[in-house]
Amino acid sequence: MINSLDDFQRVFFIGIAGTGMSALAQYLKGIGKEVSGSDRYFIAGKSNEIKNKLEAEDIKCFEQNGEGINASTQLFVVSTAIENTLYEVQKAKQLHIPIIKRSELLALIAQSKKTIAVGGTSGKSTTVAMLFDILDYAGLQPGIISGAGLTRLIKQNKIGNAQVGKGEWLIIEADESDGSIVQYKSEIGILLNVDKDHKDLHELMLLFKQFKNNSNAFIVNQNNKHAATLSQNIQDDFSSDENSLAGFVMKDFMQQGFEISFNIKQTKFKINTLGKHNAENAMAAIAAANYISIDLNICSKALENYEGIYRRHQIIGNRNGLILIDDYAHNPAKCAASIKACQPVAKKLIAWFQPHGYGPTKFLHHDFVTEIAAALRPQDEIWMSEIFYGGGTAVKDISANDLIKDLKALNKNAFFIEQRNDLIKAVKKHIIEDCVILLMGARDPSLEAFAKFVWNRLDCSFNGTVFD
Repeated sequence: MINSLDDFQRVFFIGIAGTGMSALAQYLKGIGKEVSGSDRYFIAGKSNEIKNKLEAEDIKCFEQNGEGINASTQLFVVSTAIENTLYEVQKAKQLHIPIIKRSELLALIAQSKKTIAVGGTSGKSTTVAMLFDILDYAGLQPGIISGAGLTRLIKQNKIGNAQVGKGEWLIIEADESDGSIVQYKSEIGILLNVDKDHKDLHELMLLFKQFKNNSNAFIVNQNNKHAATLSQNIQDDFSSDENSLAGFVMKDFMQQGFEISFNIKQTKFKINTLGKHNAENAMAAIAAANYISIDLNICSKALENYEGIYRRHQIIGNRNGLILIDDYAHNPAKCAASIKACQPVAKKLIAWFQPHGYGPTKFLHHDFVTEIAAALRPQDEIWMSEIFYGGGTAVKDISANDLIKDLKALNKNAFFIEQRNDLIKAVKKHIIEDCVILLMGARDPSLEAFAKFVWNRLDCSFNGTVFD
């Protein structure tokens, strides 16, 4: 029985290349555990960046064939996506190795520190990164377990989604998509927003209510109507509505190019990022930091140096009036916010989106159409390629083209390009001199390479002509 981090030394992760799993693997290695793992993307003779970075941390990596599991393994970690029929799971059972889910392990790690858990359907990774920067700048040496790599850590040739801090605080991303958020008992819980995503609103609210009950202090976004109903103390909360009674109210928001600015309690904040939604993420981090007595001026100075996170409005290229931005947006609210954030950057926005999962796309069909349609300006365009299929037994009873047809019916500039590699050839006549192309999508591990592929194929001249 595994009840604490002291109950094991040698641990094996199946699917270790995944963002959530790699973060826990690195964290455990950082506290002295012997860590190994396998992944279906680890193929003999084929280079893999995540594998290389894990091995640089002395984490042993194997193909997903069972060779890395033996009787000395004391703990076997799986995600909710791993099926019991997989050979490695069966081998672990035959060897009587305790098996726990990723979320259960994260809950054990959270027990070992004073934890700040960030929840919500959008913005978790960004808020975690911003809060980490603030606490680190304040000298508290925090730990972090995130759903995305921090640019400042990636520059150190790390995956960037985990670090063991010497201090007493740990900042984690609490995921609602698999219901695991109810397992974390935190010193401070933060609820950024509640919007229809993997689950319907009623189910989400039940999860977030339990998240609140498990937190000693709870900070919510008063500007989100669903989150606001779970407020514990409005003086701890934040809002971008200047008329709000929340303790932290944003005033004088402005975006100039790739920089946002705003005021909180006469303190000026400037951050190198896009969008009002990211200002709200920053406010959440500021409110939590101030709750543990970090001065607002310290928060401001820390966020001036914020470098962003992997695939969150990541600028891939900027040349001759054309800007390419890659973003992880994948639910209706995130896609709409991402589109709005990029609009001040250029006269025209061309957004491309690859939905993931047939079930989620069907569940959110109407919401995608409504949110994206409302976000687009008359001159903007939305393009979609076919839904990403990650394997399994999904019923393929919807196409991204169904969303495009509905957007066209609303008189939006909407286009379907089934194969994404055909995007550049199709879109080139639509690009003007002052234009931003926004790529959106999640779950597909090849999206980073696709963004680089797109940029390498674009060669924009000053008159706006694009050549293959």
